[in-house]
Amino acid sequence: MAYVPVPKDLNKIKTKVMFNLTKRQLISFGSGALLGVPMFLLAKPHMSVSAATLVMIFIMLPFFMVAMYEKNGQPLEKIMYHMIESKFIRPKVRPYQTDNFYNAINNLIALEREVNSIVNPTQTNKSRKKAHRRSHPKSQK
Repeated sequence: MAYVPVPKDLNKIKTKVMFNLTKRQLISFGSGALLGVPMFLLAKPHMSVSAATLVMIFIMLPFFMVAMYEKNGQPLEKIMYHMIESKFIRPKVRPYQTDNFYNAINNLIALEREVNSIVNPTQTNKSRKKAHRRSHPKSQK
């Protein structure tokens, strides 16, 4: 009896449209053929057949790469977009910044002290004067 393995993850399976190719591959190969074959036919009278073939290959190569290349489930244009974004669009240096909880608490305490000194100036002035008298050497006579 024949055994056919069935993959557990069906998300990676792409539906084939025609000639065992996906829709994306058909569009890319068709676009490459629409540009490459006429370029070959136009270049053949002016240069050798091998040179015209090389011109056609170089014109069709980007379309082939877009159709076939995929890394980590991402097609070539997404990979290129991420590379361009990381190299040219986003800043090169991204400083590491944290929200220090203890520093935030210290800032809050300092703000509360400042508010209390503004709201109750008489209490703070009296306590300052008492502390000044205790620490001043002339007042200890």
